[in-house]
Amino acid sequence: MAEITAALVKELREKTGAGMMDCKRALGETSGDLEAAVDWLRKKGLAAAAKKAGRVAAEGLVGVATHGTAGAVVEVNSETDFVARNDIFQQFVRAVTELALKTGDDLAKLSGAAFPGTGRSVGDELTHMIATIGENMALRRVHRLAVKEGVVHAYVHNALAPGLGKIGVLVALESRADAAKLGPVAKQLAMHVAAAKPDYLDIASVDGAALERERNVLREQARASGKPEAIIEKMVEGRLRKFYEEVVLLEQTYVIDGETRVTKVLDAAAKELGAPVRVAGFVRFALGEGIPKDQADAA
Repeated sequence: MAEITAALVKELREKTGAGMMDCKRALGETSGDLEAAVDWLRKKGLAAAAKKAGRVAAEGLVGVATHGTAGAVVEVNSETDFVARNDIFQQFVRAVTELALKTGDDLAKLSGAAFPGTGRSVGDELTHMIATIGENMALRRVHRLAVKEGVVHAYVHNALAPGLGKIGVLVALESRADAAKLGPVAKQLAMHVAAAKPDYLDIASVDGAALERERNVLREQARASGKPEAIIEKMVEGRLRKFYEEVVLLEQTYVIDGETRVTKVLDAAAKELGAPVRVAGFVRFALGEGIPKDQADAA
């Protein structure tokens, strides 16, 4: 029997695209014979996963979970919405999201974490599912938020199942106020984030390059008016206010009432709860955003 080395397992993985644990098992079953192990994996349907890896996976699910003062959101992609409604896929996303509460923002660490009840890692379990279900899938991204004092609220817009859907939001509020009373504030703010799609928490956190790009556009628009440069700069600063109101959470108009700025909503909550309320962070995952999709040619 040939020695089953890490290099041999790696070679089998590269040949087949199967998961590490499946490759180890295949080599064990075939006494370390590489070609026989390839055939073993093919017979089990596990080698087929590699052939699916190039196909676009832009459907799937966003999962959210919270525990105590921490929350996690994860996106797992599949090729079709049909798979997103599969119980096995949903259980996988739910389990991975729970694991993310412990592993944090590191996608590689999450992929390498032990998947409950299988003896496989998350990444190997995903490979196993690809072979079993027959579609390409991908663990795309993860984000975790936590506070020392306060609450982290998770919200799924139009949830397909508890904690699962196509838009997932986390909002972390830092405050010494009673968590039971703070929770509803965080919930409504999470609903606002889902609808208003802010890019930044506050003006100070706006990306410098994005801000300069917006200034240049506004400057050229203002110059078309024929006004002097001194007036143009004032016009630009005035119009930047509109830009901030579109992309900065604290500057946005609260969608719940349609008139109050979010920062004023937090001030009112602090006064009512008897303690300062600060947004420590937020994250919004929309399924498939940024993934180039295949364009079908009707002709």
